[in-house]
Amino acid sequence: MSSARQLLDDARVALLDERRDLKLEELSALAALEDQHIPALAALAHDVRIERCGLEVEVEGILSAKTGGCPEDCHFCSQSSQFSESPVRATPILNMDEILEAARETAQLGASEFCIVVAMRGPDQRMIDQVIEATALVTREVGINVAASLGILTKTQAKQLAAGGVHRYNHNLETARSHFPEIVTTHSWEQRFETCTLVREVGMELCCGAIIGLGETDEQRIELIGNLRDVDPAEVPLNFLNPRPGTPLEDRPLVPALEAIKWIALFRLGLPDVILRYAGGREVTLRELQVMGMTAGINALIVGNYLTTLGREPQQDLKMLDDLKMPIGVLSKVL
Repeated sequence: MSSARQLLDDARVALLDERRDLKLEELSALAALEDQHIPALAALAHDVRIERCGLEVEVEGILSAKTGGCPEDCHFCSQSSQFSESPVRATPILNMDEILEAARETAQLGASEFCIVVAMRGPDQRMIDQVIEATALVTREVGINVAASLGILTKTQAKQLAAGGVHRYNHNLETARSHFPEIVTTHSWEQRFETCTLVREVGMELCCGAIIGLGETDEQRIELIGNLRDVDPAEVPLNFLNPRPGTPLEDRPLVPALEAIKWIALFRLGLPDVILRYAGGREVTLRELQVMGMTAGINALIVGNYLTTLGREPQQDLKMLDDLKMPIGVLSKVL
């Protein structure tokens, strides 16, 4: 017990008094704490979130502007055209009126960010033009920040999106570099890393997320925190695998709820200044512990539905934030 208390005290001093990042070895030691120490770990992560990021919580809505038909083989994703047993089928891109209506609905929930997501390896010029047109329309008519997720970018494409007003670009590393070849074979981890680097170089904020529960080890989760430090994102969406029918990972078990809380806390302690966003899989993984996640380091959330799975009613999340006295605001990474 005393060694666990010492580890937590040392982490508190490092993050709040010395304001230094924990070494990956220190995070590994915290990850090895037994389950009875997880509430204390979560409490520390909450204190770090309040001290380093403030009280406000950012709310975001996402829109799958083109679903399915993706040529890549990400083993967790039901949108891949390579998985013939997946029930998700390709649909055409939504028109501008549909995108605008979705943005208005998102803004009515108090959200400050609206993300346009397209299932593809990477965009062609026509797609870049459509997203820039949609960004201008939403910005003008709704007054909400627009983010985009279009896959792998070239430098020219990244520059065009930044010049076209895209505020934040999402491109997830998903899992640790050492585990990535077990999850994706049609493109490399290095290609993802390069796109993340380009996003920051051209001046967009980088949203770069993770999925917990892909068969990775605890050591690889710590490795992933180190990988994320290397790309220096403004935002990290934290997903938990919700196994999809017809995908190679359809039979993987859910991450246990208390384990999910532990890793929320560890991602906050490892990335103390980022916008750490509740994302896909939280409803089925955490169930009634979702409130506890909000007091374990989370300071942003996606409301409503995800890309191919249902979220809970947005009003439930807004009521949760109200109960916790967490004000909704617009966030950027603390520098």
